[in-house]
Amino acid sequence: MVLIAQNHLQLIIEFGLILYLGVIFFINLAPISLSAVLLFALFLGTALSVLFGIDAIFLFVNFGQSEFSHPFGPLALLAIVTALTALPMMREAGIGVGRLKLFIYLILIALTVFGGLVHRSFLILWIIGLIIGFYIISKSFRQQSVLSIKKAVAFVGVVIAAFGALEIFSKILSMPVLSPLLRISRIEQNSDTGISLVVHSTTLLGHIPTSAYWGASSLGFADGYISLPINLITSFGLPFPVFYGLLVNKKDAIDYMLPGIFGWSYDFGYLTLFFLLLWCIGVIIIGFKMLATYREKRENGSRRFLGRESLLIGSLTAFIAQALVGFFIMNRTVNGMALLTFIFLSALIVGHIITVKRD
Repeated sequence: MVLIAQNHLQLIIEFGLILYLGVIFFINLAPISLSAVLLFALFLGTALSVLFGIDAIFLFVNFGQSEFSHPFGPLALLAIVTALTALPMMREAGIGVGRLKLFIYLILIALTVFGGLVHRSFLILWIIGLIIGFYIISKSFRQQSVLSIKKAVAFVGVVIAAFGALEIFSKILSMPVLSPLLRISRIEQNSDTGISLVVHSTTLLGHIPTSAYWGASSLGFADGYISLPINLITSFGLPFPVFYGLLVNKKDAIDYMLPGIFGWSYDFGYLTLFFLLLWCIGVIIIGFKMLATYREKRENGSRRFLGRESLLIGSLTAFIAQALVGFFIMNRTVNGMALLTFIFLSALIVGHIITVKRD
């Protein structure tokens, strides 16, 4: 049947359309009040703090390095930035936010510590996202920018200290998995292979078939280097090439060692990469356009869209941060389960262009 995806790219597009439709219906049918959005953000932030904490504990009890929280970093950003956006809205309404602000920052600290212990890429995503989030919030509420030279220097110092602390802990506890330097050295040692593969084998519409792991069985397009979660593919019985078990090492040459622009261009071709980046830019432009609309309505005295505005700021922040890290630092941040997160965040942004009028 025409509607049944024939390869990984078609499946990604079809699932994206389904998510878009579902999110648009949800945004317009569910009560998106400021209190409901804030409650959602606090619940999500607390739940992810617990999840990240469990993932971090597993590293220390020899249970195994599962890293099952890896795809949820952008959702943590969504939760925190959405909650932080609600604070100035509540202050404008004369509501005290002292205890609420403290609780939000406690969640922020927990996510930073637990997420940083398990994922070095999470710290990069988290730092970039918080900078973007605070900047958007300050501009939306016409506040003095939180960014300054002094704060930037202090921020860089905190980042260096955080990575330094992880390196020290990895030595003291004899846990190489915590070492940022080990991760960097692994990328240095293995990235040449991936770059060579991409540069010499990528074409406008895919790659040279014999360059892929599947060899003669490859079609030169959608070989599974970029995909939705494997369980999703196998549960539908789709006959797509997938990497699992020991084969993941073959996928990591691109997925873990290279930025996403290399992975997407290799698996789907330069033309697909062009349209992908165009789509990302379009989503961001739509987000800022809708944000300007919400700000205008709020400044004119309307409180109808406060919940939607705070949710949009959180979604836009998380999407931009994930796009930057995924496409220009590490492909894994926009692949597999993280790809579903990425599409979901984009749907949360684009869904705002449709508003159902209620009597």
